[in-house]
Amino acid sequence: MSIKRIEVGPRMSQAVVHGSVVYLAGQVAKGESVAAQTQAVLANIDALLAQAGTDKTKILATTIYLSDMSTFGEMNAVWDTWVSPGNTPARATVEAALATPEYKVEIVVTAAI
Repeated sequence: MSIKRIEVGPRMSQAVVHGSVVYLAGQVAKGESVAAQTQAVLANIDALLAQAGTDKTKILATTIYLSDMSTFGEMNAVWDTWVSPGNTPARATVEAALATPEYKVEIVVTAAI
């Protein structure tokens, strides 16, 4: 099977397609709040999925990292308006220190093509 890499950088690709599955790197974005960052991250995910030839209705699994679990509700408020009803993926949400203190949310996605 072929491997297609999207937005290839020196350290990582933003997405990798293998067979009928696309794997997204952890997506982060700048913003004043968890809600703003979540909105920007989900927009990035939509764009990467489109480049891979798929969309959010085909997401299989997500892992969401929050720098502070007390913001779980704020992130979920944005997530719930974005996620495709009836097509919700398997999901885990954990608290973790992210790459820099400015990042409050990071989302990793695996989706079918």
